[in-house]
Amino acid sequence: MEKPNQTSLLVEFILLGLSAHPKLEKMFFVLILLTYLVILLGNGVLIVVTILDSRLHTPMYFFLGNLSFLDICYTTSSVPLVLDGFLTPQKTISFSACAIQMFLSFSMAGTECVLLGMMAFDRYVAICNPLRYPVLMSRRLCCLLAGAAWVLCLLKSVTETVIAMRLPFCGHQVVSHFTCEILAVLKLACADTSISEAFLLVGAILLLPVPLAFICLSYTLILATTLRVPSAAGRRKAFSTCSAHLAVVMLFYSTVIFMYMKPKSKEARVSDEVFTVLYAVVTPMLNPIIYSLRNKEVKEAARKVWGRMQASR
Repeated sequence: MEKPNQTSLLVEFILLGLSAHPKLEKMFFVLILLTYLVILLGNGVLIVVTILDSRLHTPMYFFLGNLSFLDICYTTSSVPLVLDGFLTPQKTISFSACAIQMFLSFSMAGTECVLLGMMAFDRYVAICNPLRYPVLMSRRLCCLLAGAAWVLCLLKSVTETVIAMRLPFCGHQVVSHFTCEILAVLKLACADTSISEAFLLVGAILLLPVPLAFICLSYTLILATTLRVPSAAGRRKAFSTCSAHLAVVMLFYSTVIFMYMKPKSKEARVSDEVFTVLYAVVTPMLNPIIYSLRNKEVKEAARKVWGRMQASR
């Protein structure tokens, strides 16, 4: 008799989260809820402003708008699930819902890695080659770059999710994480996961060290150019902007690299959950603040949009 597929018998997973620390669940629920609301508000305002104000229809704000939309989708794919887990004693998720959540979170994270690299290139061209900027960063090229990032990362995530979820789990269903994070789910597999891990490693190399090296090179050239600026005030402004941008980039990349390029272990670690929160929740909250809401153009555009909304009432 043919042995039944053990994966097909598994209809749901149990998300362990902070079940062992019930007192921490209430505190984390409030913190993550407030952070999620800030993410929705900050990124939502940026999207609306960049659409309604024609002066912000430039490549820089086009990429920023994409980043804001991506951050909203990224956090929405996982944060409601995390919040629900803090409130309900039965922390279960169906097999299919787990696969969908894994796919969405993974594809959004990959797209953000690529998009941050594109944004660094845009700033390099704008500052180091200002005369050629309108030609090099045409609207058509920006749309092609952003579209390619979304499509390629979606296809990559589909492949990795299908390979991971087709593994036999032999009834193992307790995921030691807040969400269906792919590494946490792979630890439950009762078969060889080397193929899935190989795909994850190749993807991590393409989406982490490569874009990060490109970002560092771009900002190094930008800083070299700003050092030649005669105005001390101009140099301070450039250094302040670049350091703020790099701080957010380093926070995002360092936590993701720690998660996906460290030696694999079958044992669940609290640090895995902490680092996931850092790159999945904290960074999307900081992005609109660091990249745009400190920007005078964005603040002026937001005031004008708000004024028009008030006048139309």
